[in-house]
Amino acid sequence: MSLTAGSRPDGTRPPAAVEEPTAAVAAAVTKERVPHKAAKAGKVSFMVRLRRDRTLILMTLPVILLLLVFNYVPLLGNVVAFQEYDPYVSSNGVTAIFHSPWVGVEQFSRMVDDPLFWGAAKNTLVLFVLQLVLFFPIPIALALLINSVIRPRVRAVAQAIMYLPHFFSWVLVVTVFQQIFGGAGIIAQTLEDHGWSGFDLMTNAGLFKYLVTAQAVWKDAGWGIIVFLAALAAVSTDLYEAAAMDGAGRWRRMWHVTLPALRPVIALLLVLRVGDALSVGFEQFLLQRDAVGVGASEVLDTYVWNMGIQNGDFSYAAAVGLVKGAIGVCLVLGANKFAHLLGEQGVYHK
Repeated sequence: MSLTAGSRPDGTRPPAAVEEPTAAVAAAVTKERVPHKAAKAGKVSFMVRLRRDRTLILMTLPVILLLLVFNYVPLLGNVVAFQEYDPYVSSNGVTAIFHSPWVGVEQFSRMVDDPLFWGAAKNTLVLFVLQLVLFFPIPIALALLINSVIRPRVRAVAQAIMYLPHFFSWVLVVTVFQQIFGGAGIIAQTLEDHGWSGFDLMTNAGLFKYLVTAQAVWKDAGWGIIVFLAALAAVSTDLYEAAAMDGAGRWRRMWHVTLPALRPVIALLLVLRVGDALSVGFEQFLLQRDAVGVGASEVLDTYVWNMGIQNGDFSYAAAVGLVKGAIGVCLVLGANKFAHLLGEQGVYHK
């Protein structure tokens, strides 16, 4: 058998020689394989991110517009805190801002010298600490209790019953408590029918802070339960099974598996709650103001409403609200930093 040129004795041809790449081809391959410095550093240009996330941006655009219109644009009105604002100085209430005289920090000095302001601030801080100690742990405990129920139907019914008061208005909540704990309520009437002296918890100024805390627990504990149950649903059952195989009982599984899984959510909600330390409520206290008196029910929100809306002292009320908002921002930043020190994410993380 004759062999063709370049063929092997077995009839196959040797592999063709690999040609050396030209300089242009080598440069193109190098450019393709070696990323740009910005891409290598993980940086993406603004236009690339804009095209990539345009759908998400369009979805969040209505929320951003609502925040701008109702949350950020009204911040410009805080300028009246540095004025002696008079809405009647011109025919238009908006242009009255430009015609009102400047007084600098006079409103803030007046706030520092006002004993009513300090009384409202004291009531606000006392109620915040009380609600943080008594109210904040209750949704966690109830979520753990509901999560331990094996039957799904019983768990769903219990969750629905606890969550239902969240939809009630404060008028209805105060009315329910009045019908139970008031002087003409069920408990007082039952005691009187059996020869005991009745009581009126709704008009007791000394117990008012505990009363409003109980109302807040009854109304909003169900909302917190949903948040914590959602966090518990993300815990893998393999962790519980592994802990049970290692001999851990129910309490040890809760301490070493369940609570560590809830730590990020607890830290997040705690930071948000600390940020609202000076906003313990408005409608709830305003509805019960006449029953217990101003000394027990006056908080910063009702104080701002009373000075600004009822008395027409808009500049002074704006100054109090501005200080309240600034302190709230500082509390959020401090609580978030403390969460970072504990190893949690918090509200944000750089």
